[in-house]
Amino acid sequence: QVQLVESGGGLVQPGGSLRLSCAVSGIIGSIIAMGWYRRAPGKQRELVAGINSSGNTNYADSVKGRFTISRDNAKNTLYLQMNSLEPEDTAVYYCNAVLWSKIRADYWGQGTQVTVSS
Repeated sequence: QVQLVESGGGLVQPGGSLRLSCAVSGIIGSIIAMGWYRRAPGKQRELVAGINSSGNTNYADSVKGRFTISRDNAKNTLYLQMNSLEPEDTAVYYCNAVLWSKIRADYWGQGTQVTVSS
């Protein structure tokens, strides 16, 4: 059974940094892409950053230059380094993995809360 477990969320002051991690286990097939999404109160879920199997990355305009997505293939772990955090970054952050084994399958973590407040 594929499982994604996030960690690293918490409360941070504006301008601060956090690093989120997402450990993937029980992988069946290959990972096509992984990403971080977030859902702020009263808003729809949005893509924050993604990385594909070639290492190509993409970011939401609102986080470009502040967030960095990376992946440790040996550890099957995804990271999101978040710098210069703003109150608008407050949300529940979810890890996503797209796997391929005859068919495409999407898997999600349980989410980790990030709160940016003074």
